[in-house]
Amino acid sequence: MNAPRQGTDLSFLGAVGTVTGSRFLLRSKGTRVLIDCGLFQGYKKLRLRNWAALPIRPAQIQSVVLTHAHLDHSGYLPVLCRDGFSGPILATSATRELCRYLLPDSGFIQEKDAAMANRFGHTRHQPARPLYTRDEAEASLKQFKTLAFDKPFKLNRHMTLRYRRAGHILGAAMAEIQVADRRVLFTGDLGHADSPTMPPPDIVRSADFLIIESTYGNRRRDRADPEATLADVIRRTVGRGGSVIIPAFAVGRTQTLLHHLQRLVSSKRIPRIPVFLDSPLAINGTEVFANHPNDHRLSGAEAEAACSLPTYVRDAEESKRLDHDPMPKIIIAGSGMATGGRVLHHLKTYAPDGRHTILFAGYQAGGTRGAAMIDGAREIKIHGQYWPVRAEVCNLAMLSAHADADELLDWLGHFERPPRNTFIVHGELEAGEALRLRIQETLGWTVTLPEEKQAYAID
Repeated sequence: MNAPRQGTDLSFLGAVGTVTGSRFLLRSKGTRVLIDCGLFQGYKKLRLRNWAALPIRPAQIQSVVLTHAHLDHSGYLPVLCRDGFSGPILATSATRELCRYLLPDSGFIQEKDAAMANRFGHTRHQPARPLYTRDEAEASLKQFKTLAFDKPFKLNRHMTLRYRRAGHILGAAMAEIQVADRRVLFTGDLGHADSPTMPPPDIVRSADFLIIESTYGNRRRDRADPEATLADVIRRTVGRGGSVIIPAFAVGRTQTLLHHLQRLVSSKRIPRIPVFLDSPLAINGTEVFANHPNDHRLSGAEAEAACSLPTYVRDAEESKRLDHDPMPKIIIAGSGMATGGRVLHHLKTYAPDGRHTILFAGYQAGGTRGAAMIDGAREIKIHGQYWPVRAEVCNLAMLSAHADADELLDWLGHFERPPRNTFIVHGELEAGEALRLRIQETLGWTVTLPEEKQAYAID
């Protein structure tokens, strides 16, 4: 890793030219702070990077600053801790509570996938092994330390951290780090003002160095009414005797979907059919949502109504029975990009039947089953076998929790002076380049698309 020998520098160890794998190393006067510690997801060549060692020994890192709980920002923490990191993992209260479920679940799925690969032989590795285990994930939780929004926290003699609301999911934060007289701001993932459940990101007036996401840096979100679209899909599917299977992100998207579904049911815009939340992780996430009323927009009554709408399916055998029930129903199951979890078993049953609908709920990273199905794949590979896709496939793209290109520019427009440099991360190459050009042409700022493992001076 190329780095200046003195002063302060920032290295990009992930989320460069791709959306996932958020890992940024900030170094100053011998102190090393890692901002986010996420998994690479999507294409196999990206997922394989999770097995590569970091260019720095974990024991050399003093602390981790976590922006939010999604696995592409938090999911590498068990590896970091197992391999020698012993410092604090700093997070907001809601982020810590969500990670309490997300990380062990990730370890459990990886153990299960490795066991299945070994059992059925669809692996090139002998034997296949998990990236980390549930026990290793549980162990990493002991290093979490929670911080409040808008309260400065001394990371060390040289750095002070302050969390600002990012509006992306429950507990999501921007990380503002003061290094001597320089302010470095990591946006994490930014939300938007249209979310029915999350508040908009805080307005920021200045930063000396800005690290901003670009997931939707080259597009606008669909502004269609999500409830009208959702109602149309459900009525159409039920009309032909089918069920709606929703691969949903356990944190954020599931709770928004439940809110919309409850409103549609109560206003009689959709038939009253059973709704099942078939994801222990999403069930836990929904409980965390209800327990953090100050971190979302819903009133107590609205949150209670949304959370009480579905039948919670905790038992695996109960989940399997859903696939033998021919009556129309709505099943919300993890994971959101159909990369794992119980939804895969439902896809085996429902995707081959044209009566049903597979309804995705937002951004699908390249290389995932979700992206392939939205792009029209006629078959998908699950557990080493190919399954036909004859069901209707739709995507509620308007439910994305990311700010789009226009909203990112609007947010940047509140800066009273340009940052010395703006680094664009968390986007595919086309999205990052589009956002870079737009910021330069619209605002006249200095903008950089960083190179992976390259260190940039922060002075």
